This record gives sequence, C-alpha cells and structure tokens, in this order.
Amino acid sequence: MLFKVLYQEHASEVPVRERTDSMYVEAETERNVREKLKNEGFNIEYIQVLDEDHLAYEKQSEDFKVENF
Repeated sequence: MLFKVLYQEHASEVPVRERTDSMYVEAETERNVREKLKNEGFNIEYIQVLDEDHLAYEKQSEDFKVENF
C-alpha cells in the first residue's frame, strides 16, 4: 500500500499548516510507516492510506515521489 505522510521537518516543531511537508511511503501498514520513519527525526502529523482514486490524483503532481527508507 502507499501512504501519504504529513510531517514537520523536526520533531521539536509545533505543527503549523504552512510548514507541513508531505511524502509518500510504501508499506504494508501504518505501523510499518512509523517504524520506517522513527529514526528520521520527523514530527509526524498524519498518515493517510491512498486509495486508487486519491493515488491517481496525487500522481498528477510534479512533486510525487515515493520515498525509500
């Protein structure tokens, strides 16, 4: 499955929408995503599983890239 992760660059940052970044991570469960990212120092706000329609929409963006951890 593919997940969209909304996060802050540093774990000490307070979540502010204007500074929220996103990335796409392939994993089997949300827990696997968290395990992959736990040593990266991110403040994870939200992890969303992408269904087929949402994934098709996200792929239209020039910023779409699946991250490997």
